[in-house]
Amino acid sequence: MQPSQRRVPPRRAASLASITALTLLVATAAGTGQLLGGSSTAGPAPSRSSALRPCMIHGRPNIQMPEGIPTSTGYAHSTGTVHALTLMIDFSDAPGQGSALDRFAEFFPQTQRWFTTSSYGRLDYHPEAPIRRWLRMPKPFKAYGLERGAPFDPGYRRLVQDIVAAADSEVDFRRYDLLNVLVTPNAGPSALDTVLSVTFAGNADAPLADGVPVANASFIYSRQDDGSGSYSVTGYRVLPHENSHTFGLPDLYTQEGGTAVGHWDIMSEDWGADNDMLGWHKWKLGWLDDSQVDCATTRGTVVYTLSPLARTGGHKLVFVPLSSRAGYAIEVRTREGNDAAVCRPGVLIYRVDADVDTGNGPITVYDSRPNSGGCTRSPNVQAELSDATFVPGQSFQDLKAGVVITVAGKDQAGNYRVHVSRR
Repeated sequence: MQPSQRRVPPRRAASLASITALTLLVATAAGTGQLLGGSSTAGPAPSRSSALRPCMIHGRPNIQMPEGIPTSTGYAHSTGTVHALTLMIDFSDAPGQGSALDRFAEFFPQTQRWFTTSSYGRLDYHPEAPIRRWLRMPKPFKAYGLERGAPFDPGYRRLVQDIVAAADSEVDFRRYDLLNVLVTPNAGPSALDTVLSVTFAGNADAPLADGVPVANASFIYSRQDDGSGSYSVTGYRVLPHENSHTFGLPDLYTQEGGTAVGHWDIMSEDWGADNDMLGWHKWKLGWLDDSQVDCATTRGTVVYTLSPLARTGGHKLVFVPLSSRAGYAIEVRTREGNDAAVCRPGVLIYRVDADVDTGNGPITVYDSRPNSGGCTRSPNVQAELSDATFVPGQSFQDLKAGVVITVAGKDQAGNYRVHVSRR
């Protein structure tokens, strides 16, 4: 089965309708939940409370990388120790610039720190580079015919086969849970012109290495440098975005860019100032316990107290199911942890639809101040949704569904009191 193909307009520095890296996947592929199987350090599967079953929405079987819980099999595990094989490659027509370890240092240890912070320490990410030099491919870059949205055949299949052949004498691929391929930045166009970075996730039909498929692999090209001078701080973030696809998370941007979610999740925007993941994704990945999630199914009004998502412990997420496929999520976002870009702390409300494909807008953030222009001045960040959060005294209503969500107050510790009413 071939990976699906998505094409979106190229990203340019002048456009805030930017599109982050594309994902190619086989969402229904069976597998071990690891890149190549055989890892002895897989994390525990997240527990699932029966009380939360009405909130464990799911999509139809043909949905690509659905937002439903639990995540389907075939992806890398997202808790415990993850061994990330990282190879730096170059080509005769694009020789590596500087040392391969310089390229490695563009992403590590920043990516490790990001995952540690976002997962509350539940993901122990180990980047491993057993080959510490540029791995030269046998063909020129242009010979592979790689394009944005190119499926695994023929170009990527040839490239992966050549990577495996070049590294095989020094690497036992079965030891690793996912593969990072850091391509020399001078191969292909600038990220300001088009983004070639791509992930193949849950793809059991991938080329083999040491007898098992290279099922979860991220390829990073160029540099996400918008000229603002922030690359040394923010340029690494394309990799946690791509790696999160190997854990089963979809793209949240749409054909128009990151306008559905804005800068509230790295699966929407992975450039500009740092940003975290939505609470829904943290629950989906097993970074939040079931005890930290409330399923709002009760008729009448129920009061919930939520602590900021960036902090360890406490109640983090309320989900209001509308059907078996969709519902509203409620969480608190503040400027701490990975959320350096938050300029209006408060309660974030968004709709999750497990019946919408990756890249088609499976999540929509609701704006408490529509058409305000936002409050962030961070470079290359879509500003409009940056002030989307609801503060005490504000409410969100879905009159058709009979749902009203009201932010009733905030205590001195920064916890928010939220009323959820259902008729």
